[in-house]
Amino acid sequence: MSFSGKYELQSQENFESFMKAIGLSDELIQKGKDLKSISEIEEKGDNFKVTVTTGTKVLVNIFTIGQEAELETITGEKVKSVVHREGNKLKVTLKGIESVTELVDGDTIVNTLTLGDLVYKRTSKRV
Repeated sequence: MSFSGKYELQSQENFESFMKAIGLSDELIQKGKDLKSISEIEEKGDNFKVTVTTGTKVLVNIFTIGQEAELETITGEKVKSVVHREGNKLKVTLKGIESVTELVDGDTIVNTLTLGDLVYKRTSKRV
């Protein structure tokens, strides 16, 4: 199953507490919580380009499965890490945050970010 496509955020759990834990200001959290978020994924073999547009903020990460890449975090910081693929899941750890993006079915992507015992979950549907 290919990740390629455009997905719109449908729901999120623990957004505010997670964003506070990673150091975002209350002002940014309030602005960001109701914004529409569109994720566009281009997959060509092991090469990926992920573009996430939330309001006016655009985050682009380009990587190859199993190879070190410079990836941008939610806070805008750039860190080197390796993305691994396990079946229909993409897994990466960025600055202590474990990210798992799972293609649940052909039309739904669930992104789970875990920091310690705090879990932030985003569910997006194909548009």
